[in-house]
Formats: sequence, C-alpha cells, structure tokens
Amino acid sequence: MTRPTVLIVDDEPDLLELVSLTLGRMSLDTRTAADVASARAQLLAQSFDLCLTDMRLPDGDGLDLLAWMQANCPAVPVAMITAHGNVETAVKALKLGAFDFVSKPLDLSALRKLVDSAIKLNRRSTADGGGRHPPRLLGTSPAMQGLRGMISRVARSQAPVYIAGESGTGKELVARQIHDSGSRADGPFVPVNCGAIPTELMESELFGHKRGAFTGAVADKQGLVQSAEGGTLFLDEVADLPLHMQVKLLRVVQEKAVRPVGESREEQVDVRILSATHKDLAELVATGRFREDLFYRINVIELRVPSLRERPGDIPELVTAITRRLCRKMERDTPAVSGEAMRALCGYAFPGNVRELENILERALTLSSGGEITPEHITLRPVTAPIPQTPVAATSDTGSQVIPPATDALTTTGQHALGEQLEGIERQAIIKALEQTRYNKTAAAKLLGMTFRALRYRIKKLGIE
Repeated sequence: MTRPTVLIVDDEPDLLELVSLTLGRMSLDTRTAADVASARAQLLAQSFDLCLTDMRLPDGDGLDLLAWMQANCPAVPVAMITAHGNVETAVKALKLGAFDFVSKPLDLSALRKLVDSAIKLNRRSTADGGGRHPPRLLGTSPAMQGLRGMISRVARSQAPVYIAGESGTGKELVARQIHDSGSRADGPFVPVNCGAIPTELMESELFGHKRGAFTGAVADKQGLVQSAEGGTLFLDEVADLPLHMQVKLLRVVQEKAVRPVGESREEQVDVRILSATHKDLAELVATGRFREDLFYRINVIELRVPSLRERPGDIPELVTAITRRLCRKMERDTPAVSGEAMRALCGYAFPGNVRELENILERALTLSSGGEITPEHITLRPVTAPIPQTPVAATSDTGSQVIPPATDALTTTGQHALGEQLEGIERQAIIKALEQTRYNKTAAAKLLGMTFRALRYRIKKLGIE
C-alpha cells in the first residue's frame, strides 16, 4: 500500500517544517504550499489523503481554499489551523464542510490524532465505497433517503451534530450510524441520557472524580466523556442538562478538555459530540433555559429525523423487519400480517413513532397464537385524525399483496381488552394462570391461549420470575 500523502498549506516556514517532521514520524508523505494558488495547483496535479491549511494566507484564506476544494476535490478531507481562541472561525469552517480544526500554538498530540482520524476515514472510504456498515435505518421514502444522504456527509466530518426529532423516531440509531460510518468507527460509542442522571451526580458521572473529592469518593473514577476517548459521545435529551452543567459542556466542545471533580488540572479529550432532544432547543434558548452559546456550538450541523406520520409508506417495511426481529428473540416462527391489520397500522398516526410501532407489534405477537396477526391482535390508542392513506402491501414470509386504502382503518381495531394498562393486565393474567397450573408453564400457556415460547418471552419481559 502506498503511503498516505498530506498537503500542508501555511506561509510560516517554521510551522511547515514542524508539521512535516511530525507527520513524517507517522509514516506519512507531505507536500507543502505557502499560498492558495500553489495549493490549488498541487491538488490538481496529484491526489492527497488530507489537506491541512492555515486560516490566513497571503492571497486569501483557508475558507477560500476549503470552498474551492468542496467543488473540485470533495473527497479530500480538509482540516483548518486556526488562531488560538478563534472558535467562531473554526465553527464557520466546520459548517462549510471542514473535517476538523486544530488551534495554534499546535498541540502535536492533538494534531496526530486529527491526522490519524482523517487518514482512516479516507482509506476506509476508498476501500469500501464510503462505509463498512449496511444501512440500518429502514425506509425508502424521500424523507429517509434524504436523511441517509445527510448521515453519509456528516460522517466525513468531526463537527458536532444536533439530531432533532420527536420521541421514538430513532435519534440514537441515527447517532450510531454517523459513528459507524465515520473515522471513529473503531472507537467507543458512548450514549448518555442526560435526563436520567441525578443533578447532584451529573458532574461526577460525566467528567469523573478524584479519590477523596467528596464523601464516598473512595477511588478515582473515569467519567463518561473520558470513556468515549477516540470515539463518539452521544448526549441524548441534552435539553435536560442544568445550566451549570451546560457551562462545563461548552468547555468540552470548545477546548476539548475536561476537569474531573477534585482535580486541579484539565485533561485533554478526543471525542466527537453528537446530541439530541425531542424538545425545541431554540425555544428553550429564547426563554433562558438553555445557553445560546452552547446551542450554537452543538448545533454546527442539524439533522432532523422525520416522524412516522411523515413517511407512512415505510410502515409495511418496518412491520416486516420488526416482526421478524421480535420473533427471533421469542424463538418462534414469524406470522403473516393480514391485510386488515396492515390497513389499521397504516391508518394510525403513531404519536410514539417507531418505538410505539414496535410496542404494538410486540403485544400483537403475544396475543396471536396462530400463523397470522389480525386486527383483534392490534391495540391502538385513539387518535384525533387519520393520516392520508396510500396503497400498502400486507407482509408475510411467503410474499405480499397490494391492499387498497381503507376509509375506516382506525375503527377496525375496535375497543380491545387490554387498553393502555395492557402490561399490568398481562402480568396479572399470567401470574393467575401460573398459580392455577402450579407454575406449569406449558399448561399456563395453553390456558392463556398462547404458545409456550411466547409465554416464556413475556414472563422474562415483564420480570415475573
């Protein structure tokens, strides 16, 4: 394999020499340019794996070169060298498509990590056409195709990404796909639910602590941020961060450094930050509940995950995939979905999105003992208005058929027994059946009208044993 080649663009001879020596020790070839014009000439004359450019150049600036490269050699990652503290310019570069940035005076350790990530990304893209992992976001609707296209683009950057969308749309799945498709795929992916950590423990959980920092701190503890070193930190429900923690997170984003509780010095961290929430962050900024400066730092690139209402044509594919996955977990054959049941699902507005669809199908599989899911197995919450109907295909393992739009898809489900308290009622019914059969699961399953495997799965799921 040929050695990767990096183009270094700067008008300071000392910096060119320092960077060239540093990259040479990493077994990389380097070429240098002192201005925009000579950089363009070299980029047209040969292929490069990375371009490192200063922001200020004699005949223009790094942003000019970045814009030119986006049009003429978009496959080459560009990293910007910025003046210390000039975060605004760095954020602007990231928005325009820069891979990452490093500040002067150069931290050679940070520079080596940046270059290594960029080279890995470019080599992986060349080897496998842009990603090692098959798409896991299902759906062929225009909304989902557009989302997948955005994911492939932002995966080539280190810029912070803010993922917006309703609850249950799959924001964490989007974050995982960004991670898996980028240069950090070999590093850890650390998801953090900001709303699930008690406020008094949040700083210690995120940034770690030193032994003796507070009562109960009997040993040093690594924080979640540090555990994502070399990989991706996904902050879910970031809107739930208290204001004092927002200040500390801002420093992580800007300076790439954290200070554990009880430590006097900061530690450098190399993590990419992705964040998400179902709340309206802009509204929280306007009302003073979320810091404006942090909002603009984590929202360098925004991805919006569409609701299931916006892509009803994807429902049949999702039903098939989810049903098969659940049946593998239950160790049972995958039943067909009747046309009437599919019409009911495709006519429902899904306020809980894909997560709600999965819960509905899990309940339907529990209730269906035969080879088909029918409307009586589908429990839907009342909705105020149906979504527009399009022809859909009922799914099964043997094939599919086109079903015309239903005008009364919601009413076909009726008022079935379990309602919103289904799990509580299920638990009571299963416990009663087990007691009646002296905990003979085979007999209890027969009494309940379900398969033994389905009963065993529900017992585990409901935590009865």
